[in-house]
Amino acid sequence: MSQTARIDAAARYLLVQHDARATFDALPEDIAPRSAEDAYDIQERFRQLRAPMLGEVAGHKVALTSLVMQDMLKFYSPFAGSIHAGIVHQSGVSLKYGDYIHLGIECELAAVLGQDLPAVGAPYDRAQIAEAVDTLAPAFELVDDRFADYKKIASLIFTLIADNAWNGGIVLGKPSRDWRGLDLAAISGAVRINGEVAGEGHGRDVLGHPFDALTWCLNTRLSQGHAVRQGMVVMTGSMIATKFVKAGDHLRFAVDGLGDVEVQLE
Repeated sequence: MSQTARIDAAARYLLVQHDARATFDALPEDIAPRSAEDAYDIQERFRQLRAPMLGEVAGHKVALTSLVMQDMLKFYSPFAGSIHAGIVHQSGVSLKYGDYIHLGIECELAAVLGQDLPAVGAPYDRAQIAEAVDTLAPAFELVDDRFADYKKIASLIFTLIADNAWNGGIVLGKPSRDWRGLDLAAISGAVRINGEVAGEGHGRDVLGHPFDALTWCLNTRLSQGHAVRQGMVVMTGSMIATKFVKAGDHLRFAVDGLGDVEVQLE
């Protein structure tokens, strides 16, 4: 089997798993990703296959940017994924829990870019990335881990990357242009589930600074041939460990100086 055929077969296998609501597990050995490069190639083909249902690329995400998340998955490096336009939601949305297999939420900052970042200028430093950011908002990433077995997840990281890092969509709070005066490393955030505090964190919990995560993500995507354009939303990674939720839950994540984001699960 050629490399192209193997990548396509792996992506189609993932598509079938999702359609069947199958538990997350290893791909068959002959098509399983053998390297990070393999995994990202499968991820991109998987994205292409899902685009007719979920929309084209609206932005990018970075996973495993905080020690608490790295400890959770026993993998100590970030990785990136794509965000489909059709599963970008706004604060206050009601979502059907049954549309997901095993839903978790991650509590992040979402940056919207005010300008293109051409590949010819990469790699960009944090100051250049910050200059390109138009707005920031609190946001949820919807993570569907399909009942993954975390005891063996470290051996399946390449498969997780190929599976677009379990992204099931995002929910965006009201965008703010008044973020430049904030100490983004020091800001704190808290998530409440049904009014009860379920977790707290700080901007510094995300690779030391949210824009360090943003810089890593965008330079990585550019190096992989992805476009980084004005208007794209980029998630900076969770400052709080993933919280698994259930039907009927009301979710609210508030960040000092930036407001909040809310979701109701039906």
